[in-house]
Amino acid sequence: MFTSPFRHTGRPVADPAAPVAALNGHDLVLRYGGKPVVHGVSLDLAPGRATALVGPNGSGKSTLLRALSRLHRVDGGRVTLGAPDGRPERDAALLSPRQFAREVTLFSQSRPAPQGLTVSEVVAFGRHPYRRGFAGLTAEDRTAVDHAMGVTGVRDMAGRPVGELSGGEMQRVWLAACLAQDTDVVLLDEPTNHLDLRYQIETLDLVRDLVEEHGIAVGIVLHDLDQASRVADTIVLMRSGRVHAAGAPADVLTAENIGEVYDIRVEVSADPRTGRLRIDPIGRHPAV
Repeated sequence: MFTSPFRHTGRPVADPAAPVAALNGHDLVLRYGGKPVVHGVSLDLAPGRATALVGPNGSGKSTLLRALSRLHRVDGGRVTLGAPDGRPERDAALLSPRQFAREVTLFSQSRPAPQGLTVSEVVAFGRHPYRRGFAGLTAEDRTAVDHAMGVTGVRDMAGRPVGELSGGEMQRVWLAACLAQDTDVVLLDEPTNHLDLRYQIETLDLVRDLVEEHGIAVGIVLHDLDQASRVADTIVLMRSGRVHAAGAPADVLTAENIGEVYDIRVEVSADPRTGRLRIDPIGRHPAV
C-alpha cells in the first residue's frame, strides 16, 4: 500500500493553515498552430485542495494544465504563483526554470522510458532542481528518492533497468520522480492511465494525502468522472476550450451538465453508504 509522502524527507510537514505557494491562471488564451483552443479561462489552484479538470477529448483540459506548468505558450492572460510568505503573487514567466521547478511539479501523460538507467536513477531526476552542476545526490536527495519510491510501490524494483518495465510500472516510476521533486503545487495529467485497479485507487488516495496531510495545491486532469468525484474538492468541467461549470462535484457533475458536454444521457446518484457520486452512462443496450 502507498504511505504518505514527504514524512521522512527532512522537510517539515505543511500546515494547511499556513501560507503556501499556489498556482493561478488568469484569463488564459491558448493556441495550437494559431488556432485558439482555450478561450479566456481562469483557474485557481488553492493550497490544501484538489482541482480536477474534466471534459471530452479536445476540450482543452490538458492544454490548460500544460500552460500552468509553462510547457505551453500563453497567448493571452498570465500564470502566477502565490508567495509562501504572503507577499504579492509572482508572474510565473519571470521565474527561472530551476526556481519554478522547486515550486511546481508536472506529471505529464507521455514520458519516454530512458534506456540504460535504473528505476532509482530515473526517480532521482526529480531532485534536479536542487542539485548544483554535476554534484552527486545529497543525503536529503537520497532520502527523498527512497521515500518517493516507497510511496509509489516501486522500491523493490529500484535496481531494475527501466527498459524492462511495463507501461503501468513506468507510470509509477515517473510518478515517484514527481514526488521526489517535493513541491507545494503538483499537476497531474491523467495519472491513472495504464494502471491496474489497485494502483488507480492508491494513486487517488495519494492525491488526497498530498491535499489533506500536506496542504499541497493539486491540479489533476482525469477522464473518469467517478474518479474525479472521488478525489476532487473542486471540479472544472470544460467544453470546447471554455469552462462549462465549476464548483463542488455534486454541483458540477449533474446529469444535465454531463449530457450537454458529452452528448450522452447519464444517470447520476449518490451511493447510500459512502455518499459518493455514481455516474451511469445510458447506451443503446440496457444492462441485463
